[in-house]
Amino acid sequence: MLQILYLIAFVAIAFVALRNLVVNVVTLSKEEPKASPRRARRQAPHPELLDADGNLTEEPLLVIRATSLEEARSRLEDLYSGSPDED
Repeated sequence: MLQILYLIAFVAIAFVALRNLVVNVVTLSKEEPKASPRRARRQAPHPELLDADGNLTEEPLLVIRATSLEEARSRLEDLYSGSPDED
């Protein structure tokens, strides 16, 4: 009995998802395909990159890059081994 309820719920959710997919495809196909929306829209910088007057800041920015655990450990070991506190 429980399997039938799961099957009915899955079919209902799948039906709603497919219906939304078809509606979105039809809506997008009716729009003018002359210019890509990304290219037509001007890219605005992130608000944190602007000063009080709305101009881009000239100050240096902190950049954070994701690395693997092994790379981070090796860099930390290099920093530690090169520190002036070595005995």
